[in-house]
Amino acid sequence: MIELQHVYKSFQNADILNDISVHFEEKKTNMIIGQSGSGKTVLLKCIVGLLDVDRGQVIYDDVVFNRLSFRKKKDIRKNIGMVFQGGALFDSETVEQNVRFPLDMFTKMTDGEKLHRVNECLERVNIINANKLYPAEISGGMQKRVAIARAIALNPKYLFFDEPISGLDPITAIRIDRLIGEITKDIKTTTIINTHDMNSVMEIGDKVIFLYKGEKWWEGSSQEILHSDNSELNDFVFATNLAKKVRDLRKSGESS
Repeated sequence: MIELQHVYKSFQNADILNDISVHFEEKKTNMIIGQSGSGKTVLLKCIVGLLDVDRGQVIYDDVVFNRLSFRKKKDIRKNIGMVFQGGALFDSETVEQNVRFPLDMFTKMTDGEKLHRVNECLERVNIINANKLYPAEISGGMQKRVAIARAIALNPKYLFFDEPISGLDPITAIRIDRLIGEITKDIKTTTIINTHDMNSVMEIGDKVIFLYKGEKWWEGSSQEILHSDNSELNDFVFATNLAKKVRDLRKSGESS
């Protein structure tokens, strides 16, 4: 269980998050949506401890995470998998070395055990015979899947994604969304995803939190969005879907 209670965050007197309280659904996909600058990424970084909150509580299974010492936070971080927006793979390391990284950091597995786990994770994201390749030698979609393989290497209880389909073509984006949904169910993880893509929300979202100017403006299920009378949420949903339709029409025209 992950819960936020009255979380605030500001930078140089500019309020970024204002009184955010939310309970994320266990073993489900939780989507955080909102315009650029609404505070989505800052909120995600506060949840995983990359940023300290100014006020409030970040709670993992009844433990106030943001009040723990560095050592005790590390114990919880062993149960966290994170996929950053760009994938954040190490360019100078191979696919195998990238996926192995958390195993080296947090386990005492033998080299043979680590290799077995690396291959399990790569197979789970449908990557085969790419262990010795470097990130520059594989496609953007493959890089994203390698990042997911690395994130699930420790079989995490909590899985976080920051704009996981950003920069991907529509077909690859759908495949990544479905992969995230499948992994959430397979390993029974609590998944939290920052996204501005409403297709992702409707495809795999269970619970949705809408941020507007640093505040939690709406929350509910992906189906409830369709019947919301929240004007700012409706403007966001309409704008993002319209933009995608225009982009797809342009691509269709360029290829014809």
